[in-house]
Amino acid sequence: MRFNLSEWALGHRSLVVYFMIVAVVAGILSYNRLGRSEDPTFIIKTMVVQAAWPGATVQDMLEQVTERIERKLQETPHLDFIRSYTNAGVTTVFVNLDGSTSAQQVADTWYHVRKSIGDIRHTLPAGVVGPGFNDEFGDTFGIIYGFTADGFTHRELRDHVEDVRSKLLRLPDVSKIEILGAQDEVIFVEFSVKELASLGIDRSALINALQTQNIVRPAGVIQTGNEAISLRVSGAFRTEQDVADVNFAVGGRMLRLSDIARVHRAYADPPQPQFRVNGQPAIGLAIAMREGGDILALGQRIDRAMAQIKADLPVGIEPALVADQAVTVESAIAEFMSSLWQAVAIILAVSFVSLGVRAGLVVALSIPLTLAAVFAVMDLSGIDMQRISLGALIIALALLVDDAMTTTDAMLNRLARGESKVEAATFAFRTYAFAMLAGTLVTIAGFVPVGFAASSAGEYTFSLFAVVAIALVVSWLVAVVFAPLLGLAILAPPKEGADAKPGPVFRFYRGLLGLALRLRYLTIALTVGLFAAAIAALPLIPNQFFPSSDRPELLVDLRLPQNASIYASESTVERFDAVLKDDPDVARWSTYVGRGAIRFYLPLDVQLPNDFFAQAVIVAKDVAARERLRQKLEKVLAEDFPSVVSRISPLELGPPVGWPVQYRVSGPDLSKVREIAFRLAEIVAQDKRARTVNFDWIEPAREVRIRIDQDEARRLGLSSQAIASVLNTVVSGQAISQVRDSIYLVDIVVRATDEQRVSLATLSTLQVALPNGRTVPLSQFATFEETQDYPVVWRRDRVPTLTVQADVRQGALPESVTDALEPAVKALQSSLPPGYHVVVGGTVEESAKSQASVIAVVPLMLLLMVTVLMVQLQSFQRLFIALTVGPLGLIGVVAALLLSGRPLGFVAILGILALLGMITKNAVILIGQIEAERAAGKNVRDAVMDASSTRFRPIMLTAVSTVLGMIPIAPTVFWGPMAFSIMGGLLVATLLTLIFLPALYVAWFGSREDDSVKRQAAAAAS
Repeated sequence: MRFNLSEWALGHRSLVVYFMIVAVVAGILSYNRLGRSEDPTFIIKTMVVQAAWPGATVQDMLEQVTERIERKLQETPHLDFIRSYTNAGVTTVFVNLDGSTSAQQVADTWYHVRKSIGDIRHTLPAGVVGPGFNDEFGDTFGIIYGFTADGFTHRELRDHVEDVRSKLLRLPDVSKIEILGAQDEVIFVEFSVKELASLGIDRSALINALQTQNIVRPAGVIQTGNEAISLRVSGAFRTEQDVADVNFAVGGRMLRLSDIARVHRAYADPPQPQFRVNGQPAIGLAIAMREGGDILALGQRIDRAMAQIKADLPVGIEPALVADQAVTVESAIAEFMSSLWQAVAIILAVSFVSLGVRAGLVVALSIPLTLAAVFAVMDLSGIDMQRISLGALIIALALLVDDAMTTTDAMLNRLARGESKVEAATFAFRTYAFAMLAGTLVTIAGFVPVGFAASSAGEYTFSLFAVVAIALVVSWLVAVVFAPLLGLAILAPPKEGADAKPGPVFRFYRGLLGLALRLRYLTIALTVGLFAAAIAALPLIPNQFFPSSDRPELLVDLRLPQNASIYASESTVERFDAVLKDDPDVARWSTYVGRGAIRFYLPLDVQLPNDFFAQAVIVAKDVAARERLRQKLEKVLAEDFPSVVSRISPLELGPPVGWPVQYRVSGPDLSKVREIAFRLAEIVAQDKRARTVNFDWIEPAREVRIRIDQDEARRLGLSSQAIASVLNTVVSGQAISQVRDSIYLVDIVVRATDEQRVSLATLSTLQVALPNGRTVPLSQFATFEETQDYPVVWRRDRVPTLTVQADVRQGALPESVTDALEPAVKALQSSLPPGYHVVVGGTVEESAKSQASVIAVVPLMLLLMVTVLMVQLQSFQRLFIALTVGPLGLIGVVAALLLSGRPLGFVAILGILALLGMITKNAVILIGQIEAERAAGKNVRDAVMDASSTRFRPIMLTAVSTVLGMIPIAPTVFWGPMAFSIMGGLLVATLLTLIFLPALYVAWFGSREDDSVKRQAAAAAS
């Protein structure tokens, strides 16, 4: 006799009740202990490798530094592609790993990158600084404070901010804090080239004197019989006055440095990347939480700490909360929990109305038991409460009542037949337990592509698979262990003479089913026709990767010509701040000058520091205000900032993409690549839905080439090195030493005075000191030539690559724009010479990668499904019937998406795959019921009618509960497409399961039974 788990539970009631109590208590404790965050963590599989070669041209950097580094990096395991941009003197390489790389493999790969680049460091040109590495590119700084000062210097403000940082670092769950917008102090020694020359002062001797006085060297230790006495030599600089007071021997007399140069303390020139809050210069503190921490708890701790810190700050220094992920997460979790409880209420209402008070109570008690156990397992598995796991709970909630409803309905039916409570409670396990388990496993298998898709999008949505799988397994255990015990205590046999007359819905279904069985071939043909129509209508549904976030923030990118200085970016930002200042839709804003926003939100497309780039993060008062603000800013930027390439966008969901429409043009010759890119841009601009068509690099920049007459220079005793050193010191300044000031190191920078430094006109008259003490003008041995060159060159996998990129108008989808442009782009590609390529990037490329990663796991999903079904059904014919029903859910999916206007995106595709498992589960249990009826001696038609009638209520109840349970998340931006897919698909597929499957079963097996009866009758007649 087979082991009956329900019977065991009834025989050990006290133990089972104890397990119930433990599950509830553990669930409550785990719920309070679960980490809270906005998005699930996923690894940004990108490392940044940077190297500098001061003085090198772009071409020199490309050939001698970038090429060597990239060539070595192409040996990196798990590599997807290498992307780099090269400026004069600096190269930046992005190492991007394949989406299937695991977390451990990522860590090992970054070690490999460091080691391999270290192995070739000796092959790089002399003077190269680095390479340096940044493998913490994905750190998220969810809480940001900006500090502004009124009546305080920048240095005084920085001292206070450093003190605040030290205090906040002591808080639990704080992993790191970065300072934003701080400007390093510099002591400038500014001299007149002419004056130094007239005094006969050798610039190099002056620099050497400053360096040797300020050097740190041991002066020895005297060891006596009792103690060790250290010797210290004075002369180290402590302030700028110490520098100004340095004396030099010139022509037999002593001159003070302040007599021949202006010595003053200021800030880095040009400025370092700046940070502004609500239009005011500020210093920011960006706070990152440790992995697995609770952002809500961290936010509360920081609030308390900042309240005390603010009270201690002097009047005039004001902290302002710039980004607060804790508030966002709290609001999101509250919204999802509200949706969860709404879904619970809807499902309970369906249970009570359809099953009655007592039976509904059994289902109602099963829900918190299941949820409690799920929370406990989530806690043990390290799954936080975030966007994906909370959505998964709502999806799972609609599924987990299925088993409890099946068990409860079976108990009611057996009690109505006069069986005892114990017999009725154990009947469901004997009859349905393994069919329910098979259905549960098939449903879980439907989510396998979600859990094992080897891509960033798959990693982002993994907790959907994990939570649904946990919930379904737990719900099966609750249905076969806890529900029978609850039913024993709560359910009662129907009263004698109770009205058992079927309701109108049931009578209508029986009549419709009878008609479908009589016209079974027409029923099958109509169903196949509807399925073909759904396939044909698929192209009518717009495609989408991930939707935009429903947060109130707007990101505004401001990109100037790539030869623009940071002063130009600062001026542009000040004008833009003035636009935002009095706008009623703006709650607050922060601006990053010379860099992009720090990663305050995990899916952010982070921009690295560049003088020509600025980015504003605007927090609107609500989503409606965000859209009004977006329209106003688009108009203002187009009219008042014509030289700025701007992009206004809400925050993204899913892996970061950047510009939604992108095409990469690659080839060996820069000029040819540029020409092709212009032609491609014209094609993109022809689509009216595309806007702000631009390039990631294309504009040449002006430069002055100084051509040295080497013979004349040597005659004068000069070399190119000496001349370059003089020019660098005069024009840009040369850091020669450092003043150790508290916790800071202040560079001493020697440079020329402003009028000699910033004018191209005076460059030819610049006096260059000769070894014999005389000076000559630079024009005596040099000529000047103004030329143009590219200030930056992007490459992808060592091939120059220029990206044509564009935004899309509101309401348009990048996938639709790219589809429309495909014929023209293909025509352009076919006309290109060998070696030149145009490749689609952006949203379309990322979507294709993510969908390919999901599709790659579909064979495994189908294998698992078929294996489970075969174990349960043990018949190829019944297996075929069960699998036939699954794809029919597409009819409802297409109808629901077309009627709702929702796009078919990555999340909707996950819903369709999951739907396949849900539909197949109902088919398996129904086929099992038909086989049980046939085993009792009924013919095929009667067995199908009775089995379908028996399963009608639980199947419809589950479908209605699932559909209605999806209503709370259907309006949401992220989950809406999946909710509508499941609602429409499951509703239609449930009806087809109850109509089409019986018709197909009778058509398949009924004809054989009829043939068998005819043969028996013929044999008897003969």
